[in-house]
Amino acid sequence: MNANPFTIPGNLPKGAKILFANVPADGHFNPLTGLAVHLKAEGYDVRWYASARYGAKIEKLGIPHYPSKTALDVDIEKADEIFPDRDKHKSQIAKLNYDIINVFILRGPEYYTDIRAIHKSFPFDVMVADITFAAIPLVKEHMKIPVISVGIVPITETSKDLPPMGMGMLPAKTALGRLKHAALRFFADHILFRKSNQVLKEVLDQYDMTPDGNMFDTITRKSTLVLQSGTPGFEYERSDLGKNIRFVGPLLPHRKTRGVKWFDEKLMAYKKIILVTQGTVEKDVEKIIVPTLEAYQNTDKLVVVTTGGSGTESLRKRFAAPNIIIEDFIPFDDIMPYASVYVTNGGYGGVLLSVQHAVPMVVGGIHEGKLEINARVEYFKLGINLRTEVPTAEQVKKSVDEVLNNTEYKKNVTALSNEFSQYSPQQLCQQYIEQVLAEAQRQKGAAIIPMEAVA
Repeated sequence: MNANPFTIPGNLPKGAKILFANVPADGHFNPLTGLAVHLKAEGYDVRWYASARYGAKIEKLGIPHYPSKTALDVDIEKADEIFPDRDKHKSQIAKLNYDIINVFILRGPEYYTDIRAIHKSFPFDVMVADITFAAIPLVKEHMKIPVISVGIVPITETSKDLPPMGMGMLPAKTALGRLKHAALRFFADHILFRKSNQVLKEVLDQYDMTPDGNMFDTITRKSTLVLQSGTPGFEYERSDLGKNIRFVGPLLPHRKTRGVKWFDEKLMAYKKIILVTQGTVEKDVEKIIVPTLEAYQNTDKLVVVTTGGSGTESLRKRFAAPNIIIEDFIPFDDIMPYASVYVTNGGYGGVLLSVQHAVPMVVGGIHEGKLEINARVEYFKLGINLRTEVPTAEQVKKSVDEVLNNTEYKKNVTALSNEFSQYSPQQLCQQYIEQVLAEAQRQKGAAIIPMEAVA
């Protein structure tokens, strides 16, 4: 599945110039940080184009930062403020269409303008960007620079074997079901997402380019390579997997070595520990956190909540039971080894961490691609999908108890965790990047100059 189309020459010089880029959202930025730091340590000249609000984080990594200038700085957490008419789109499909157009597609030309300006002073050899970065086709086709996309969500490319992406539907098990999904793919492209597909066509027309499917298909197929975070065991089987897609294992955020780990004595006093979070984007604690606290306060199970800074103090006053811990932030590497079950809205990074630590899940999220992530948790029986963002305390309790009492979930997530451990993500990514650099070098017929030779 990870066929290798390039041959790496011996002693490929380090020092190639690599520009990282991402859509301004934590879930698109954080997974790239570990790779960027690794490549910098390996001797590459790594720099980063991103929203100004990531400047401090990028500089802490020791990486030069280029803030967006032409591009609209879309803060995903404040999308309703930036786009006042977004709230008028109530249905899931209408809102998804709106976001695809305004958060992603229309930003592509703006990113491209900034990147061309950056290239004048930093003539990068390759760009590494998250899979939703809409300037990817423009950079590759018009600047003739290889672009490597990083799959920070489940594979987004349309497949003849699967239902349309974005609806959270499970693969069909029967011939009739596959026919239904084929009809749904047509319906999705020509009816449901007709508006966003039309906008994509209009944008690419300006550059004498044509889409290759929807936005996600186009970015995937026009990328030089796609480095997919995760492994085949957490992805649906497809006979038409793109030949440029490589699984690299879980790409997780860079973590500084810390002297003191987070710990609480209560962790040793309970046999079952429930870890709960909604990430940093979702501010409404009533969705997942409150129902879980209501279900398990004053029980024999410890509930550990990380709020991301949303309503921590008010939750502590409201739920002051001795079996509850509520913090703004807890490093998952510190708490997950103790967790028996992870209750979450389904952010991809958190789900991958849960798998890595072999912790079964209860998931409940709809927007920002969480439908697809949570559907995979359900399909591979790594936990229970609540299929709602606003479960009741009773729904949460029934699902958590089922996960705790049914050993199948623990068995499945442990098997996938073992598969994860067979991958060395940063090293694999470096290998593939070097393949792309080697091929670019071969085509140009010119060597990449090592940094030490320039000094």
